[in-house]
Amino acid sequence: MFKPFRSSMAALGLASLLAMSPSFSAPGDKDFLVIPPEKIAWKDAGGGAKLAVVYGDPAQPGMYVIRAYFPPGVMSAPHFHGEDRHIVVVQGTWNAGTDDSWDPKATTPLKQGSYMFHPAGAVHFDGSAGDEGAIVQIVGMGPSKTTFLFPKEGNFGKPRKLN
Repeated sequence: MFKPFRSSMAALGLASLLAMSPSFSAPGDKDFLVIPPEKIAWKDAGGGAKLAVVYGDPAQPGMYVIRAYFPPGVMSAPHFHGEDRHIVVVQGTWNAGTDDSWDPKATTPLKQGSYMFHPAGAVHFDGSAGDEGAIVQIVGMGPSKTTFLFPKEGNFGKPRKLN
């Protein structure tokens, strides 16, 4: 099982995810792909958040699967993606905000097993607003593009009301 990394780090952002090589290459058309949790290659994303490419390559055309870990109290800054995304909460409670406030009080808490659709171009912020961390699995079609609204604030960190 993944153990949270609680140290605060400089925000590297989701752009670093796009530069990462996938954890595993795509299987052939008739191959199964099995990845036990201990084999998932987590990378620092800043602010204590971690990202892992599970399948595909978000920087290239085609389907990708990534996982994101948010430690307690850490959320992504308001941003949007160039593609639709499908999110499933794998562990913990994930808080999703659908505006640019970066205010944890403006989020909807989604417990383990919940699903959320993020339409391309829709501004949002998300993470773990409570005392427990959260892991989500994200599926989309690449190439992926993430645009942060307040780049000087950093891409991950303690949420705050900006407007």
